[in-house]
Amino acid sequence: MKIVTISPEQFDKYAKRHRYRNYYQTSAYGNTMIKFGFNVHYLGITDDSNTLIGASLIIYREVFMKHKIAYAPRGMLFNYENPNQLKELVEKLKKILGKQGFMLLKIDPYIPSTIRDHEGNIMNFNNQVNLIMANLENAGFIHQGKTLFFEGEKPRWESLVLLNQDIRTIFNSFDKRTRHKIRKAANSGIECYKEPSNNINVLYNFIKRKSPKPIEFYRELISNYGDNAEVYYARINTEVYVINSRRAYEREMEKNDEIAEKIQNMNVSPQIKNSLLNKKMESDKLLNTYKTNMVEATNLLKEHPEGIIVAGAIVIKYDNSAFLYMDGFDTKYSNLNPSYLLKWRLIDDYNKQHLKYLNLNGVVGEFERKNKYSGLNEMKLGFNSIITEYIGEFDVILNNFTYNLYKSFNKNK
Repeated sequence: MKIVTISPEQFDKYAKRHRYRNYYQTSAYGNTMIKFGFNVHYLGITDDSNTLIGASLIIYREVFMKHKIAYAPRGMLFNYENPNQLKELVEKLKKILGKQGFMLLKIDPYIPSTIRDHEGNIMNFNNQVNLIMANLENAGFIHQGKTLFFEGEKPRWESLVLLNQDIRTIFNSFDKRTRHKIRKAANSGIECYKEPSNNINVLYNFIKRKSPKPIEFYRELISNYGDNAEVYYARINTEVYVINSRRAYEREMEKNDEIAEKIQNMNVSPQIKNSLLNKKMESDKLLNTYKTNMVEATNLLKEHPEGIIVAGAIVIKYDNSAFLYMDGFDTKYSNLNPSYLLKWRLIDDYNKQHLKYLNLNGVVGEFERKNKYSGLNEMKLGFNSIITEYIGEFDVILNNFTYNLYKSFNKNK
């Protein structure tokens, strides 16, 4: 076995056929990271006949006295089921990378451990996962744990909406609250569209609170993925919002008047009258809501007659699937649920394109206890998505002396 440097073109050619292929292990991602302070290297792993049997994009930075920590995002692309080859690989990595000033290599292979339903129940278990975990640890990799939240470089749990059914069946499979929020958004004049120029100026205002990355990072990412990167927006058509708000208010006013008339009927029983009074109270609440919406819609029409963008998303298409890389919304309009309608638009579009699934990105692995991410899970899993649990992160120390010295100077590392 040898570890060699390969070109980005050689790497992409090998990677796109590998069983653990993913859009992070591409030269498009490598080219993006180069522009933002990272060095990039494409490693090839060859057998004795110089045939590639593995490869990986690694990104790295100098962190301590010219020594480096490397990371293979969602990699390495290798056969982890072969214990002897894995041991030999680690020995070669220590010998070659260790001498080049690398202290540590972090990997988080794109290997599923379990597939679960939207409630967290296991549907399928990778029967090779225990072997793979044991092989990694026996070779010298240190598992960073079965994390439940966002402790790692990439989410260990992801939510996927399968697109292999007709669109009506997919919609009807959603949680009742999700369907309601999608309809509410549509009735509030929310319209979703694909941005033809992939302009993210407005979107960046929604996502900059979620990540410290500058806007140039996302522009570079979109540029490097080319036709496989898409930007979507959700906007309020303020004119439609006014019309629909007024229509909802007038319909509810008619119902309210009918209920009030029935309450005045002296011949109804006390039980029916109580039921009518409860309906009247609910109708009064709805009238207040619709009136508030009508006032808000009227003001928005005056201020934004051309409409107002309230949510957006960056999507990367890879291997006949779509991945929601980043999305966000204007919190002032969260009550209109633009994010729900935007995801529904993505599902509808990619279903028409016959893609396998839409990956909604990270969720957390805590499905029972309330936590600060419960709302995130509720939103993404409400689309009847399935959950992929990955095996997680592994570290291998390439140079014990320098890494221990580095840790002694950085106690919190």
